[in-house]
Amino acid sequence: MSDLHIRHATLADVDTVLQFWCDAAEGTSISDDHDGVNQLISRDPEALLLAERDGTLTGTVIAGFDGWRCSAYRLAVHPDHRRQGIATALLEAAEQRFAALGGRRVDAMVLEANEQAHHTWAASGYHREDRWRRWVKPL
Repeated sequence: MSDLHIRHATLADVDTVLQFWCDAAEGTSISDDHDGVNQLISRDPEALLLAERDGTLTGTVIAGFDGWRCSAYRLAVHPDHRRQGIATALLEAAEQRFAALGGRRVDAMVLEANEQAHHTWAASGYHREDRWRRWVKPL
């Protein structure tokens, strides 16, 4: 993993990240567009973490902290690079960020049908919280 580089995304990365999510992420979100990612990076320049190997984007995670709760979104690893420790490295980087900000617990949004992701999160020490359900309302 020494050749893996994790860095914060910049505004110059937005188009690359959006294409990457089309190729590597399960499903899409209402915020998966240029304006949404641009706003994320502009508001919190350290939230979107990118994993690169040899200059190629191999993984992402959004590590958002609102001062109350740490939230992880968009953990994605390109299919050609899975099972190489990239998701683990991204989650460790996100957790380091959260700890430095004073976070106490990470909430991760994981698609119900994405069984492969369930295994990834569990292997990193996360557990499913069945008492809660996500409620949403598009604005």
